Amino acid sequence: MNKFCLEVSGDFACFTRPEMKVERVSYDVITPSAARSVFEAILWKPAIRWEVRRIEVLKPIKWISVRRNEVSAKASVRNAQTAMNAGQGNLALYIEDDRQQRAGLFLRDVAYRLHAELLPVGDDARANPAKYREMFQRRAEKGQCVNQPYLGCREFAARFRLITDPASEAPALAESRDLGWMLYDMDFAAVNDPKPRFFRADLQNGVIDLTQVQVTA
Repeated sequence: MNKFCLEVSGDFACFTRPEMKVERVSYDVITPSAARSVFEAILWKPAIRWEVRRIEVLKPIKWISVRRNEVSAKASVRNAQTAMNAGQGNLALYIEDDRQQRAGLFLRDVAYRLHAELLPVGDDARANPAKYREMFQRRAEKGQCVNQPYLGCREFAARFRLITDPASEAPALAESRDLGWMLYDMDFAAVNDPKPRFFRADLQNGVIDLTQVQVTA
């Protein structure tokens, strides 16, 4: 079987709503694309693709409002190219000159159980699916990863644990609600102009079933 389950938790999380332009406001729960990135942080190869099938919310949804210092500028590509051609140049950013304070509405004390399927898309993965299954299982059991999984923002690191028998675990949160439209993933069919795709998120007894959702642009 190519299906795996991870329990993911963290002190804070922010799955930013794209309609919020400046201030960061999180969705109520983890998005499918953020869940996929957790699996990819443990194992990603060009020959495979992760498809998230189910999200279980394990803890009550709690919020925290935080004001943070951020940098409003970024390094100029033109200045970098000029410095490369000249062999010298000042590419520094001084945070004292470009600091901005922004508010954010984040989630706190979160925990999810994520179910995903490993899909072979390359010839090697189709010919040797067991190699990739065992590679992921070995890494997940040992807590190994390519990069540290995170919950929406890289500063919100995620803890993860491989679940081998989901039926024996504690049930999901006993709560149902309509979460409204949520980001499903980005469509990279046009590489230079990726398009967001959305779905209507419905939380039923702490579970979002992604196998039957209707995805729209």
